[in-house]
Amino acid sequence: MISELTAILGGSLLFMGGLGVLLASALAVANRKLHVDEDPRIEAVEELLPQTNCGACGYPGCSAFAKGCVSGEANPVQCTVNTPEMSAYIAQMLGVELGQEIRKVARLACAGGKHVARMRALYRGVESCRAAVVTGGGGKACAWGCLGLGDCERSCDFDAIYMDSHGLPVVIEDKCVACNDCVEACPLDLFSLQPVSHRLWVACKSLAEGDDALADCEVACTGCGRCAADAPEGLIRMENNLAVVDYSKNLLATPLPTQRCPTGAIVWLEDAKALKGAAAKRIIRQEPLPIEADFRDQT
Repeated sequence: MISELTAILGGSLLFMGGLGVLLASALAVANRKLHVDEDPRIEAVEELLPQTNCGACGYPGCSAFAKGCVSGEANPVQCTVNTPEMSAYIAQMLGVELGQEIRKVARLACAGGKHVARMRALYRGVESCRAAVVTGGGGKACAWGCLGLGDCERSCDFDAIYMDSHGLPVVIEDKCVACNDCVEACPLDLFSLQPVSHRLWVACKSLAEGDDALADCEVACTGCGRCAADAPEGLIRMENNLAVVDYSKNLLATPLPTQRCPTGAIVWLEDAKALKGAAAKRIIRQEPLPIEADFRDQT
């Protein structure tokens, strides 16, 4: 009986060993037949990239972007993190012309800080805009306004965003690489990537009607339509109580449409500063507005 079991076990081992050799041989043959030598330039280009894997170039990482550059699908200038000199060097190494990339930066469509935007309740919870949105909206009276809890700041790997004294994120344009992380981090879709040439900007997303919008925020767009009336035809339209700029007509843009805006919701961007029109109400207050229903003493 033992000898029979030993014979069966031995046969099984021989079979498994033979099968293993057969499969290994098949894999070796397949590897020789299907192997594709990688262009050594891919590794060379990747070593010249910043290794941030931020995705600003439109590719999932630096390795994929390097392959795109070598294949001709991408241009080195698409890497907004690299220096212009390094992008030019990569283009020269690959024997391609360095393209022209339209510089973009992240812009926030809200100017409603704590000193001008009213709070209907005090939010006490996880310090996250996304968490606040699903917990009663975070307490801000304007349902479209920035909650100021800093998800965008934390998402930025380039230190291009900081929170100001009024609880609003500020983008440092010289550091912004248009990676899109803040756009994805904001649960209210207040951030967007805009070409720096887009200088006429509506810093509001409220769809509330005139007096209601103003009751929630002193710098809200009230939908009065003065900017649209003063702008070249078709440059600005009113849509759901909000001024919308048609950037396909951006060459027509001037500071003129900002001049009669009573709240300063539409601004002209100059040297990273938002310039309001002459008719805009001047905001002197620096301290936060009181909370409508003050829950601070109810602990």
